[in-house]
Amino acid sequence: MGQDYDPITPYSRSNVPKADKNILEFALNLEYLEAEFFLYGSTGKGLDHIQPGLAGGGPPPMGARMARLTPLLRNIITQFAFQEVGHLRAIKGKIGGGIPRPLMDLSSKSFAITISKAFGRPLIPPFDPYANDINYMLASYMIPYVGLTGYVGANPKLQSSTAKQLVAGLLGVESGQDAVLRTLLYNRGAEKVAPYGITVAEFTDRISGLRNKLGHAGLKDKGLIVPVTLGVEGKMPGNLLIADTDSLSYGRKPPEILRIVYGSGKEQVPGGFFPSGANGTIAKKYLKSSKY
Repeated sequence: MGQDYDPITPYSRSNVPKADKNILEFALNLEYLEAEFFLYGSTGKGLDHIQPGLAGGGPPPMGARMARLTPLLRNIITQFAFQEVGHLRAIKGKIGGGIPRPLMDLSSKSFAITISKAFGRPLIPPFDPYANDINYMLASYMIPYVGLTGYVGANPKLQSSTAKQLVAGLLGVESGQDAVLRTLLYNRGAEKVAPYGITVAEFTDRISGLRNKLGHAGLKDKGLIVPVTLGVEGKMPGNLLIADTDSLSYGRKPPEILRIVYGSGKEQVPGGFFPSGANGTIAKKYLKSSKY
């Protein structure tokens, strides 16, 4: 913790082709998002304190803060946080540098706006992701799964074995994080989120529904309780993991990811968690065509 990070030496040898670098640089946007949200939520301190220099000079996130968590959840989220630091270091090491951290909005207001979109109305009082265990888990539910689908979608596009091996390793841990969060929430699915009187399961269904809507690519997301026809093998409503009819993970392309994390439903229009847009060749390509 707090150890200086050498931004040059680990990057001196990279045999990853440019096309693969662009894909991995795009993934860094989501890894920055996860790292900062989990670090601040569990420790109250961000990447600049934990691993100085790893952010590549990008601005610190807006509005991030420590959450009111019980010891068990704080321990779990802290583990997630340091895993994300490792992901950033691994990607940057493989591609010989990488993009700087983009400006991110991790404020309570940003999450409240997303939740309001999910329900089609403002929740009163506004949803606060940092208020307690349930709220923080629901806010966390919004994040790793998006990165997971991005890695599934990216894998067929990769050319080098180095990049494929890296993405496989990243995908394994992202999937694990998502599974842990969904299991914790599933265990409390019937519990009502105070003060709204809405169950945890309905929150997950609404968030997943919003991501499907924003992504404009059909059904690639499901909450914890689904119609039996959408459950595993069409046999049960419990939906611990998100998967297709063959129990395989869904994949998303970069435009779908941007539509979701921007909260705009348009890859050319930044907002949401990335008020100035994501960084890197792929994300910037869409921003250049924007007239926002």
